[in-house]
Amino acid sequence: MADENKVALMDAETSTYTAVHSRSPVFYDLYERKADLKQQTHYCPGCGHGIAHKLIAEALQDLGMQDSTIFVSPVGCSVFAYYYFDVGNVQVAHGRAPAAATGIKRACPDKIVISYQGDGDLAAIGTAEIVHAANRGEKITVFFVNNATYGMTGGQMAPTTLVGEKTTTTPWGRRPANEGFPLHMSELLATLQAPAYIERVALCDNKNIMRARRAIRKALEVQRDGVGFSFVEILSPCPTIWGKEPVEARNWVLEKMVPEFPLAVFRDRKEQLPANHAPPQRPAEEVLETARDADGLAESKLAQHFKQLTINVAGFGGQGVLLLGQLLAEMGMSEGLEVSWLPSYGPEMRSGSAHCYVSLAQDRIGSPLTSHPDVLITMNELSLRKFASQVPAGGLIFYNGKLLPSDFTPPDAQVLCIPASEAADKLGSAKAANIVMMGALLEETRCLNSATAVRVLETKVKNRALLEIDLWALAAGRDFVEHQVNFGPVSQPDGFA
Repeated sequence: MADENKVALMDAETSTYTAVHSRSPVFYDLYERKADLKQQTHYCPGCGHGIAHKLIAEALQDLGMQDSTIFVSPVGCSVFAYYYFDVGNVQVAHGRAPAAATGIKRACPDKIVISYQGDGDLAAIGTAEIVHAANRGEKITVFFVNNATYGMTGGQMAPTTLVGEKTTTTPWGRRPANEGFPLHMSELLATLQAPAYIERVALCDNKNIMRARRAIRKALEVQRDGVGFSFVEILSPCPTIWGKEPVEARNWVLEKMVPEFPLAVFRDRKEQLPANHAPPQRPAEEVLETARDADGLAESKLAQHFKQLTINVAGFGGQGVLLLGQLLAEMGMSEGLEVSWLPSYGPEMRSGSAHCYVSLAQDRIGSPLTSHPDVLITMNELSLRKFASQVPAGGLIFYNGKLLPSDFTPPDAQVLCIPASEAADKLGSAKAANIVMMGALLEETRCLNSATAVRVLETKVKNRALLEIDLWALAAGRDFVEHQVNFGPVSQPDGFA
């Protein structure tokens, strides 16, 4: 046969084959999860996941969406979906698929983003995620496989387990007075204003499987057309955990689950969000280009001499550590760079440890976390001792002080001691020490334009007196690096009159 995925019947008289069934090209030809089982999925006989996978694959094929689809699957029986679907795949933590799908869709609005979740995932640990994604009207499609149990981890009670049903955690059966009633997720989400399409279907017989096929296709069309949030709840058999034969498990879906979870279309309408409140749907490149033109920065962009520059800003809470990182990120965006900002801080607003990672890059950034930053800005001695060893040879360290501690052995990196706190005090505000360090960074690395820094500060600092101090602080940091001055009189800061 030309297609090895086809199941064919031979006509005895003509010796010809007629294809009666074929595997969708949306699936891989071989499943590489196990070397000796490349033709098999990991699902149990009679499991509804296999049917749901087939229906989704058929819809993606028919609608021509395979090359534009990103499939998001979390922990649960669907955990190995990336071995089966030949599309973009993202694996996420338990319950976090709607949050990840939201980020992916907003970053790539032209893609079809699917969140595929079970009831233990979506209706338990992920309840808040799905409710808020639906409430925002995120333009994603969620397929919710509800088999009323935790299938992968041993059959514990799930949020959708039926009243009276015995599980490993409800040996006397689910009792509403003790464990509460089953959650009805479709009805719950239908109370929200934003969702565009919500339907519940069941994989219990051929008629209902055909209905499920139509619902899955409709949900994907809703996303394709940019209508809004779409959600299909799929009642599914779980023969192994239920302790039933596959046919018996299908009948149990029809006889027991459907009465508790009625099959219906709960929402089929246009989204109710005002147009000006809809999530951004423009590619990031277009947004950045518009911002540069609006700010008049198109001609001021530096010819950056780096592909990616990673920075760690560290100090105590109250020293403007996180703010400095935010300012650098906003400056990078203004100059058309890809940026990321990742903060880390304790519960104390003041005096607690705080640091943040900033990445500035010409191309998309794979992760906001970096183990070996190119530049370390330390606002105190504790941060210097904690993070200096992470800076690679040839890196750069800025230390807030006149001299390094006498017992500190610096790594094989360039170290600049900048008495930023002293300078800020002389300028009239200790809060400006972070801006002094920013000026020193810009002068030493030339990673961003000082003119951009001025524009960003003018946008962020509304108090005229504080803005004046910040602009002087920016100039002071630059002058110190350029002339190694001791923060005497400095030149009039650029952009301030």
